[in-house]
Amino acid sequence: MKAFWQGSSLAVGLVLGAQTVLAEAPRVVVTIKPIHALVASMTDGITVPDLLVKGQSSPHTYALKPSESRSLYAADAIFRVSDAIEPFTTKIKAALPGTASMISLSAAPGLTKLAQRAGGSFEDHDHDHGADRDHKAVDGPVDGHVWLDPKNARAIARYIETSLAKRFPPHAARLKQNREALDTRLVALDKELAAETAPLQGKPFAVYHDAFQYFEHRYGLKVVGSIVVSPDAPPGAKRLTDLRRRIVKLNALCVFAEPQSDPRMLQAIVEGTVARTGVLDAEGLALEPGPDLYFDLMRGLAKGLRACLTPGA
Repeated sequence: MKAFWQGSSLAVGLVLGAQTVLAEAPRVVVTIKPIHALVASMTDGITVPDLLVKGQSSPHTYALKPSESRSLYAADAIFRVSDAIEPFTTKIKAALPGTASMISLSAAPGLTKLAQRAGGSFEDHDHDHGADRDHKAVDGPVDGHVWLDPKNARAIARYIETSLAKRFPPHAARLKQNREALDTRLVALDKELAAETAPLQGKPFAVYHDAFQYFEHRYGLKVVGSIVVSPDAPPGAKRLTDLRRRIVKLNALCVFAEPQSDPRMLQAIVEGTVARTGVLDAEGLALEPGPDLYFDLMRGLAKGLRACLTPGA
């Protein structure tokens, strides 16, 4: 009988211990899918982060539901990119209770930051493969799509590690282990993408909106313009005419839409030109969330570019 009760006590202790571990797991919320994938890799074995902007919703125009607001206020840590990428988070940040912290990953040390391009037609600029601007100041607004460079993703992972380890010291060792594993994968991904995109350098193409500058910059690609200047505003007739002229002038080979774009508009732009059409997804809108989404997204960009710019290759 004594052995039975000792065994029962041990079992109860294990259950209570497991419940304690679960209770102490940090409550983490992430705004968009690519960042959620990186955070999910970093918190593997610690907690499962919640994703805020789901499905094919755009963070640029997202509006919070009441239930999501409650989830944010109950979180220990909220990861976002910046005010520019997720404007709906600006007011939330000011209203968060003291128990919650919003971490802007655009502030990660070591990020390559590029100036936001204006006007929709891009002048020739530095396309040096792998050029390093990590510590150079950017004049004016910064392009917020920083995750589309694996080197930036490595800096973001380091910042996630330091941010969570500082807040939750018992998890520091696991965070370090996860970050090292993720870093190894990101280094390999960068090499893979460099080889995949090397034949595409110098081949001109246009995009729906200017979301791909970091990918372009990292791998020496040539984007000549965007259909829309702002993802929130549809293009006018003059904008479409100007872009069409530029496509003809520069012999652009492809015009890329996004998952939510109107394909009829795309066809109208390329009609009578040599340009083909394709789809690029900068935010993983058409992908299922999870730790591997970032890798699927980046490989998908390279695959989509190759399919359109070098068909049959």
